[in-house]
Amino acid sequence: QVQLVESGGGLVQAGGSLRLSCTTSGRTANTYTMGWFRQAPGKEREFVAGISGSGANTYYTDSVKGRFTISRDNAKNTVYLQMNSLKPEDTAVYSCAAHLPGTGTYNYWGQGTQVTVSS
Repeated sequence: QVQLVESGGGLVQAGGSLRLSCTTSGRTANTYTMGWFRQAPGKEREFVAGISGSGANTYYTDSVKGRFTISRDNAKNTVYLQMNSLKPEDTAVYSCAAHLPGTGTYNYWGQGTQVTVSS
């Protein structure tokens, strides 16, 4: 079982920054591909960013490229999402997820943290 806990959400003005953290449990949790997703009320959940187990490979949805950076510190079992130049349309509940090897899907999810960007 993998447990994920997000933190770092809050209310920020447009153009500001937030740093989200996702701490993971398990001896091998830091080897999993990890991703950040977001879901706004009435909207479908969407992929935001992903990172390979080693941190060597990262992936971003087009709308956040150049603004968001995903990273991880495996010694701390933590994945981060640095969000800069935030826009109101970034407002959503952000969740981290773990993609277990060989499953082809994100299997475990955190509870989510609210990010609200005001104009």
